[in-house]
Amino acid sequence: MALLRVNPTRMELSRLKKRLKVAVRGHKLLKDKRDEMVRRFIALIRENKRLREETEEILCKALDAFLKARLAMPPEEMEEALMFPVREIEINAGKQNIMNVDVPELTFEEVQRSDAFLPYGFLSTSGELDASIVALKDALPVMLKLAGVEKACSMLADEIEKTRRRVNALEYVLIPQLQETIKYIVMKLDENERGNLTRLMKMKSILQGEKS
Repeated sequence: MALLRVNPTRMELSRLKKRLKVAVRGHKLLKDKRDEMVRRFIALIRENKRLREETEEILCKALDAFLKARLAMPPEEMEEALMFPVREIEINAGKQNIMNVDVPELTFEEVQRSDAFLPYGFLSTSGELDASIVALKDALPVMLKLAGVEKACSMLADEIEKTRRRVNALEYVLIPQLQETIKYIVMKLDENERGNLTRLMKMKSILQGEKS
């Protein structure tokens, strides 16, 4: 492990000890943050799986009903029935904070143009078309929630990776460097102290010899 380039002085030793204390505390905090983010990430992955399965089930029902409606209705009548929608959707993108990560939170508001539930009459249309439109209406909130959860998973995964790199840099690079450098400075200071003590003893011996 390469040592830090510092002067082996007591002031530098005190500074490095404080720095090591901060690094050890920061390492613990980052490790706790990483572990909590991993726990939240696993919960989001499970929620993502549940929402995806629910979305696929609803969309399969909607597609199945739509295909049956196409078989039962002429193409021009279906096109005319779906030409003018009676409702509009406004999607709002908010934010939700998960472990200092701002993930999107999607909501929607329904703007009703008329009192009618469907954009067509019932005489010239098929019941399967009604079922298809109702299924698509049910799928919308689930799909929006799924989109938000998938984006949250992606952003949280990136943040977990960044935190993991910081934890590893502290654990395997900076903290060992500080420990080795502190050990080196302590050895140098002890060596200098022994050298000074030896010189003092030698000078004392010389002075005593001159007096005698």
